[in-house]
Amino acid sequence: MEEKIAVLIPVHNEEKNITYIIEKLKKKIKTIIVIDDGSTDNTFHIIKNSGVIVLRHETCKGKGEALKTGFKYIVAEKIPAVITMDGDGQHKVEDIENFLLAYRKKPKVSIWIGKRKIFSTNMPFLRKVTNISMSLLISFLAGQFIPDSQSGFRLIKREVLEKINLITSHFETESEILIKSSWKGFKISSVPIVTVYEGEKSKINSVSDTLRFFKMIIFLCCPLLRKIKWNLKN
Repeated sequence: MEEKIAVLIPVHNEEKNITYIIEKLKKKIKTIIVIDDGSTDNTFHIIKNSGVIVLRHETCKGKGEALKTGFKYIVAEKIPAVITMDGDGQHKVEDIENFLLAYRKKPKVSIWIGKRKIFSTNMPFLRKVTNISMSLLISFLAGQFIPDSQSGFRLIKREVLEKINLITSHFETESEILIKSSWKGFKISSVPIVTVYEGEKSKINSVSDTLRFFKMIIFLCCPLLRKIKWNLKN
């Protein structure tokens, strides 16, 4: 049973898979934190009785806001590191062992990202193209190679969360974390993971979330915009 590292799961309407994920996690991890981001189905009622730590947004604020709520808890409780994973069943609990092994063997790495086999999976073609192009762009901005920047399955040390200020609120937050942590000098590496695709519909909106992503990139790369504190939440 791993006691020093927590697992953080942001969820929104994940009643189908969350019980299975939590029950498997309980066999490996002592501290499990689930952030319910304004679910309108039975998700909250399931998790509040599951024996895990539950933090809740009354309304849906976005995945980034859910992550930030969880990160604040990690920092406040002085938990050394946290593994983030999705609650839709795409991430396999068994792959947590890969993160734990890497964390112990290479202490100089501050963020470990789960790297999927993009070309050899049944990931939708458009998502493959998007993931590859985004990873190349994020790698360029970060100044270090990040082969799967869009993977939400990660291990992040608390020291990273203490030193970066996140300003976004949706799916682009995961890219903001990588860019800002790299600019702070933190090393990022990867571990292999298996991702399950069963025809589920992505929650990413190809228009609005793409616009948010590039708005975030422009903001981060322009010092003048940072000074006037441009609002990225809409």
